[in-house]
Amino acid sequence: MPDRRRVLYVTDLAYQARGRRYCDEDIFLTSRLRDDFHIALCHPLDAAALMDAFDVVVVRNSGPVLHYQKEYDTFREQATARGTRIYNPLSGRGDMAGKQYLLDLTAAGYPVIPTIDQPSDLHLLPEVGHYAVKPKAGADSIGLTFVPREQLGGLAYGDILVQPRIDFRYEVSFYYVDDAFQYALHAPDPERRWVLEPYEPTDADLTFARRFIDWNTLDHGIQRVDACRTREGELLLVELEDLNPYLSLDLVSDRTRDSFMASMTASLHRFLDAHPRA
Repeated sequence: MPDRRRVLYVTDLAYQARGRRYCDEDIFLTSRLRDDFHIALCHPLDAAALMDAFDVVVVRNSGPVLHYQKEYDTFREQATARGTRIYNPLSGRGDMAGKQYLLDLTAAGYPVIPTIDQPSDLHLLPEVGHYAVKPKAGADSIGLTFVPREQLGGLAYGDILVQPRIDFRYEVSFYYVDDAFQYALHAPDPERRWVLEPYEPTDADLTFARRFIDWNTLDHGIQRVDACRTREGELLLVELEDLNPYLSLDLVSDRTRDSFMASMTASLHRFLDAHPRA
């Protein structure tokens, strides 16, 4: 089938994630994408060396890039210089570009957990018992700590973010392909983030999530909008994942899974058609 496009699928099958099996999800995804594409899998550290032989590089469950930041930066630089087609495209404004978006969205008045990165802005945070302190380059809760308010002034600002610790009812995630909503899952127990159940979003929920999809302006790709429901019933953004969001496809129905695969496959074709090789 020589007319099939060639996909280099980037994943770290050995990465151990809490409460998730990246390898299972990527085995499933590639088995289904193989119906439409020629597929080869590679570790993220090998992507730059191999990508020229493929029509598109699909970055999926590759683990937190902070574990190989230098190599990831080189991959981005080389892909940009060569005009390599990367899916998701490298223009994402969410986690793909770091945590700056949490500061930008806070400043712009979006419904996001208030976030600061300098002591002069401490007055912008609500007064609560404890605050979450996380590295700007963090991922997967790596480096996350909680401190009382009286210790905030003594933190080493510059490479950290500070947020109030929200007493929320549950977390909920909204999954999108391009700008189209696919499904939602929620974690009823705040202490068990990855014990997820199907969630039927309201129109207001989808309006909330869509604001961040629109803000990101990512024409193609897979995104996950993570939010928490406060005790007062408000949704606040926790994370806008546009680099390699885990999809929890094992927790949705067969029909939803099939629909997602059809959407992802169509999105990849649209992406390739919209960005022909030079």
